[in-house]
Amino acid sequence: CHDLKGELHEFDSYWRTDDCYDCSCSRDGINCCSSFATPADYDEEKCASIFNKETCTYKVVEKDDHSKECPVYKWVG
Repeated sequence: CHDLKGELHEFDSYWRTDDCYDCSCSRDGINCCSSFATPADYDEEKCASIFNKETCTYKVVEKDDHSKECPVYKWVG
């Protein structure tokens, strides 16, 4: 299988992309899905979600003070 970057992957192989998607290659083609959960229910006026590509996780923090985390009531992904 060739991925979007043109890299060749063997059948029945698995890898994680730079954008934190877990992919696999089979004779049917490539299948990718997110390896992370996305915050879906939090105070968007007071808080902001920040994605960390190194850990493939979101953190939801206060816009005015990134040292304070905000509660998240629902995650999707």
